[in-house]
Amino acid sequence: MSAIKIAAVIPVYNHEHAIGTVTAAVLGHGLHCVLIDDGCHASCAAVLRQLAAQHPQTVTLLTHASNRGKGSAVMTGLRHTAQAGYSHALQIDADGQHDTADIPRFITHAQAAPAAVINGKPIYDDSVPKGRLYARYLTHVWVWINTLSLDISDSMCGFRLYPLASTLRLIDSVPIGLRMDFDTEILVRLHWRGLRIINLPTRVRYPADGISHFKVWLDNALISRMHARLFFGMLLRLPLLLARKLGRAAGPGSA
Repeated sequence: MSAIKIAAVIPVYNHEHAIGTVTAAVLGHGLHCVLIDDGCHASCAAVLRQLAAQHPQTVTLLTHASNRGKGSAVMTGLRHTAQAGYSHALQIDADGQHDTADIPRFITHAQAAPAAVINGKPIYDDSVPKGRLYARYLTHVWVWINTLSLDISDSMCGFRLYPLASTLRLIDSVPIGLRMDFDTEILVRLHWRGLRIINLPTRVRYPADGISHFKVWLDNALISRMHARLFFGMLLRLPLLLARKLGRAAGPGSA
């Protein structure tokens, strides 16, 4: 197994009732936590400052003066984490929906395949809103079209582990969605660049503090625009994607 150095990146926007529990759980697995205050209101900002003060060696707090969106917060965290000398970053949501007990499994897979993205594939319990569950399948279909593959089982889960060097080369070279469109777009674009996506089943529940920051009209509009943009990007890359697909189908033992 390769030696890798991992920190956790946690974008936070007004989840003061859950972030303490999430941070404690992540710290319990020996990971440094990079918390990004994405323009939180005063009470949440105070909780984040307290966490950083309580754990000065293991918690770093970065602050956006105003809310920029989840994608922007994650990218701020990824850049900082790389500058701090880490090779990989574990992205996890602040609301407690992800099962931190699965963190060792993400790490083990990353150690075995350090160039790959380890992507959470949600296993939902009864707490998931059925409308959101069914709506996810439209994005799944678009992702399968835009990658010409089933390599990405679920692109919307915010629990994943990135190899930082290749991920930062991507986000520093092309514009990527700054809000809820980020999670899907970055996976598709990393797949286009040839990164392997390892889908890791993980339990998800909704959410610990009952708060969702998904803005139905705005975020759906941004996601729809993203799918259209990626579709035309796929068409431009069609010869490469088809050649890659055919090469995989032929396999090393084919004539």
